[in-house]
Amino acid sequence: MATPREVIEVAGRSVTVTNPAKVYFPEAGITKGELVHYYLAVAEGALRGVSGRPMALKRFVDGITGQPFFQKRAPTTRPDWIETVELSFPSGRTADEIVVRDAAQLTWVINLGCIDLNPHPVRADDLDHPDELRVDLDPIPGVSWDHVRQVAMVVRESLEAHGLVGWPKTSGSRGIHINVRIEPRWTFPQVRRAALALARDVERRAPDLATSRWWKEERHGVFIDYNQNAKDRTVASAYSVRPTPDARVSMPLRWEDVPTVEMEAFTLRTVPALFAEHGDPAAGIDDAVGSLEALLELSARHEADGEGDAPWPPHYAKPEGEPPRVQPSKQRRPSAEYGPSDAESLAAAVAAGSAPPGPGEDAPRRTGSRPTPTGRRKSSIPVVEIARAETKEQALEGLERWKSRHPDVVPHLEAADILVDGMRGRSTLWYRVRVNLVHVPAELRPGQEPLEVDYDPWAGYEWPDKAGQLERAPRKRGTPDPTSGS
Repeated sequence: MATPREVIEVAGRSVTVTNPAKVYFPEAGITKGELVHYYLAVAEGALRGVSGRPMALKRFVDGITGQPFFQKRAPTTRPDWIETVELSFPSGRTADEIVVRDAAQLTWVINLGCIDLNPHPVRADDLDHPDELRVDLDPIPGVSWDHVRQVAMVVRESLEAHGLVGWPKTSGSRGIHINVRIEPRWTFPQVRRAALALARDVERRAPDLATSRWWKEERHGVFIDYNQNAKDRTVASAYSVRPTPDARVSMPLRWEDVPTVEMEAFTLRTVPALFAEHGDPAAGIDDAVGSLEALLELSARHEADGEGDAPWPPHYAKPEGEPPRVQPSKQRRPSAEYGPSDAESLAAAVAAGSAPPGPGEDAPRRTGSRPTPTGRRKSSIPVVEIARAETKEQALEGLERWKSRHPDVVPHLEAADILVDGMRGRSTLWYRVRVNLVHVPAELRPGQEPLEVDYDPWAGYEWPDKAGQLERAPRKRGTPDPTSGS
């Protein structure tokens, strides 16, 4: 039987949507076709966030209950009116990524199974100089939504003090994003350093509410993720639908609405009417272009006061002045002994195809091609690893089993002591769970044990494959062609 199709006439083109009746959000009963028509309804706003920017594709071909996969390279089978641009990454690899400029191209991307949109902070005509600084407010577990809103207002205060205009939006998950249009004059490292200076300034203004600490075990309140401004990092753009049961939307806001906004109010089914009635709160973002000079001057003052660079994500080459790229609970040598050669060796290994360690890990021991949890260092902060799993549900099930074996520990744990990390593999996410035992009396603290779930995210990969690509596993029989619609 032929696959059901819907042909949509948009932006002067005919775009075919395959399987429009396929359910993408089972709890809400939302179909792929509804997702496509949502993006058409808010296309003006959605395009404002992605237009002219290369985009990584995060594809949910089986809806939100299936395992998504990341696709940087544009599908080889695509219409000739789909634009691409070649990007280079910190690993040394390159990829031709999709660039969306109109509603027809947007519809084509959504038909691939993309629920949210993840553009880079650069335009296709200048890939080396971002025109957007991104402030990502990420609350640690147990932090209230009101806490996040308060920090957002402090960010506004700091931005205005440094001559910049922020444009807030709900993340569609647990946090708030604030985008800042900037002149495309500065490199990625400079933009990141400006974001770090901003994060530290917000932390100074609201020390009980906000933190700029990279390591999860040191955080409190709301983390201001300055590393979202490193090259190759993307965040969900304005009007993106997020893979939540209620199809929540990353919704642009007016500043006067931030103190009382409720993120649950914005879903795929409520936002089109709001957009039609009130327009786009971020309509003026492209006219509010600012300079990073004041933030970079603040960064220089931080440096002069002894507060230099902060940790980068693990798969980036270590720049001069970066502190040890090892989480405090694993640091066993003086900071001065962690030289750049370790990180440079690691970056070279990643560029050659080795699997990078996850955030917060030093270069791990390996058996074959995979990291192992053995050979742990003596920790100053007592953290144990519980699970590495293919899905978040499996990882949390492992956590519950661990808790059942350690009932005397559980009453001492605080929400922030449970560290759940979504780790990006070559094309999919996998999940790691760790527990910080800092609040557990020393005599009750269990040591590192065999993992409850011991998933190998790198099984089946060869480095590199026969085609010279470093991101593809051997294809299994029956696996759908990733270049087709879903």
